[in-house]
Amino acid sequence: MNRYQDAAPGARGATAVVDPAAEREEAGRLWLYAPGRQAPERIPVPTRPPSGDGAGPREAVLFDRDGTLVADVPYNGDPSLVEPMPGALEAVAALRARGLMVGVVSNQSGVARGLLTGHQVAAVRQEVDARFGPFDVWAVCPHGPGDRCGCRKPAPGLVLAACAYLGVSPARTAVVGDIGADVGAARAAGARGVLVPTPMTRSEEVVAAREYARDLPGAVRLLLGGPGPGEGAA
Repeated sequence: MNRYQDAAPGARGATAVVDPAAEREEAGRLWLYAPGRQAPERIPVPTRPPSGDGAGPREAVLFDRDGTLVADVPYNGDPSLVEPMPGALEAVAALRARGLMVGVVSNQSGVARGLLTGHQVAAVRQEVDARFGPFDVWAVCPHGPGDRCGCRKPAPGLVLAACAYLGVSPARTAVVGDIGADVGAARAAGARGVLVPTPMTRSEEVVAAREYARDLPGAVRLLLGGPGPGEGAA
């Protein structure tokens, strides 16, 4: 979705207008999806990293959804509109081949705005899992910008929740996304953040990124062994 401004209710991908109160989630809870489960577990937003040793190799990589794994369709509730980003399938497969766990951390404010239902969020998630193979965890923020939750990126809650579920330290986790909020959430949680810019990425976010890659395969190269041309640390 367009994470910088509201989309109109009739925007492509906004397939339902519902009463926001019907889907309202308290600001202190986020949605966590375990593999094979259709409904999320509504869990408290973590405020501190899980205990564990931060030393050692990378163990998990968490991806933003819209604009990173799949094409950014504003407030998408339609599984038929899911389209993997170029190189995304190969990137996720490469991480799995190296034994890393993979997850998704996604802001879905369309729920709070009344543009998405929980069932639609779950349906799109199932389609993404069908295309890529099931991710090890999904952590979703259903709140709006004014809800003052601790999970809406760039807050660290989604990253902390995913790490806690996977049993890994944020220090041994990377987050890959296309906007500053994604790498900001990584930094706030104590994880490594890699920016993969798209036309939606603001220039100041690119300048501020500590690490960047031209595409998802480039981000994986950076995480696994070293940067290619035009990739690396700022």
